[in-house]
Amino acid sequence: QVQLKESGGGLVQAGGSLRLSCAASGRTSIMGWFRQAPGKEQEFVSAINWSGIAFHADSVRGRFTTSRDNAKNTVYLQMNSLKPEDTAIYYCVSRSTAYELPTDNPRNFDSWGQGTQVIVSS
Repeated sequence: QVQLKESGGGLVQAGGSLRLSCAASGRTSIMGWFRQAPGKEQEFVSAINWSGIAFHADSVRGRFTTSRDNAKNTVYLQMNSLKPEDTAIYYCVSRSTAYELPTDNPRNFDSWGQGTQVIVSS
C-alpha cells in the first residue's frame, strides 16, 4: 500500500472546471477516483493503468479526463462542464499490482486517500 494525498477540490459554478491531483508515496499500477455524494453510495469515477489507458463512468465520460505522470507518481482528474450532481467528496485510489481494466469495484483498490470536497453550485 501507498499513501495518497488529494488536492484541488473547491467550490465552482455549474459549467465550470476543476482539476484534482493525487500524489502517491510510491509506485502504483492502477490509479483512479471514486466519489461519494451526501446520502448516496460510493460511485466509481475513473481508473487509469500504468500505460495511461483510462476508463470513465458513463456519468462523467466526455466531461472528465484522467491522466497520470508516472515520474511523479501522480494522477489527475480534469473535470469540465461541471454539474451540481457532481458535488461529492472525491477519493483517490490506487492498486499496487496489475489488474485488467475496466473495473469499478472498490475492492480492487488497496489504497485510498482522505478525500477532497468538490461543490458545484447551480
